[in-house]
Amino acid sequence: GINVWCAAGKGLFSTEEVVRRVNRSRLAEIVSHRELILPQLSATGIAAHQVKKICGFKVIYGPIRAADIPAFIQAGKTADQAMRTVTFTFRERAVLTPVEILLLRKALAVVIIATLFLSGFGPGIFSMDAALSRGIPAVCATLFGILAGAVIVPFLLPHFPWREFWISGALAGIVAGVANTWLFNGRLDAWESLSLMLWTGAVGSYLAMNFTGCTPYT
Repeated sequence: GINVWCAAGKGLFSTEEVVRRVNRSRLAEIVSHRELILPQLSATGIAAHQVKKICGFKVIYGPIRAADIPAFIQAGKTADQAMRTVTFTFRERAVLTPVEILLLRKALAVVIIATLFLSGFGPGIFSMDAALSRGIPAVCATLFGILAGAVIVPFLLPHFPWREFWISGALAGIVAGVANTWLFNGRLDAWESLSLMLWTGAVGSYLAMNFTGCTPYT
């Protein structure tokens, strides 16, 4: 899928890597044919004539999705329009959300601890009551920002009017910030509410940009 395209563009899925893998696995001694079916989206990083010249295998650009390879072979190694079309359905987007959240776990733990700790400082040097009263809304704002950038944006991606992920993430984050302000209604003054809304917007924008390389929308 799109991850193959990213790897090819960055030189990770390259002519040299394909040749190296073919030679390391001693593929020529295992199979009688001399053909390699590679993903269509790897074409940006592969020079087919160089692969043929160096290791003797002819490159055939197959379908985008590996699941379509059996049908591709049965059709005489000919791809139909569906095999050549990049999709990013709700299900494909939803699969990425748990991964995104899992990658955040260490950074999130640090942010929560730091937020609670710093929130406790004031005129009386440090107060646990202040740490909780100021820190909990800030922690919740962070969680709302994650919800906006890692869940709402990918789930509702086709419905955002902008191609720029950072704008969509910022908008979703600010809306989530409004929800956070409503949750702590009466406990936050105007400046605190505005600050936390800007924070959720920043978190949402940052996380939304992580999907840039995973989608055909950009």
